[in-house]
Amino acid sequence: MSTVSEDAVASTRPQAMMRAEGVRKSFGATTVLDGIDLTVAQGEVLCIIGPSGSGKSTFLRCINHLEVVDGGRLWVGDSIVGYQQRGTRLYELSNAEICRRRARIGMVFQHFNLFPHMTVLENLMEAPVGVLKQPRAVVKERALELLGRVGLAEKRDAYPRSLSGGQQQRVAIARALCMEPDLMLFDEPTSALDPELVGDVLTTMRDLATSGMTMIVVTHEIGFARDVADRVAFFDGGRIVECGPPDEVLSHSQHERTRQFLAAVR
Repeated sequence: MSTVSEDAVASTRPQAMMRAEGVRKSFGATTVLDGIDLTVAQGEVLCIIGPSGSGKSTFLRCINHLEVVDGGRLWVGDSIVGYQQRGTRLYELSNAEICRRRARIGMVFQHFNLFPHMTVLENLMEAPVGVLKQPRAVVKERALELLGRVGLAEKRDAYPRSLSGGQQQRVAIARALCMEPDLMLFDEPTSALDPELVGDVLTTMRDLATSGMTMIVVTHEIGFARDVADRVAFFDGGRIVECGPPDEVLSHSQHERTRQFLAAVR
């Protein structure tokens, strides 16, 4: 009988793109994250749902080191977020190194945060040229390809103020992708949009998920989570109440608190 080594089996498992172990975060006396344990594999789409104040957005900001955790550890790839380990001790990274590592993580916020004095194309090119020091011609070609991908090639020379909210959010997604990130974080990207503008943004995100991008999406769009996510995590009170395949969490919830939330948002 042939046997397969443990190393061979391990090599077939998807690599962890993000790993959280015992992550805690408080603001004053308020505990916002209370021991989050979560792993997201390379190429996986995880949707995080839950009530306002449950810690969803704070967790994303910790992954990107926009917030510093109070306890536990976070990894993106093989790197500890915000720190370097030497022996048994952790040392905080310099601001320059934090920014360099953060460039691997794309983040799309509720509000678009585009530079109003720059055209759409200039918004996409700014960080790859200015931060990553990539050749302008190479970045421009990539930026134009991405604008075509999100259906906004004809808006390359427009300014953000002339775009609808949905168009601005699609530009924000293309801008994040222009940095060629390993991981994309979305913090309720449709919550600031009028209902009729939501569809185009969700279509762009669906296409991105299909391409194999690793994505962590905080969303109230339950239909999107059901259709696109590999797993759904329900947060409440700074904890993960349950996490599993969409059908399991959204249609056959094991916890009464999850069922209450879903009944309220449907």
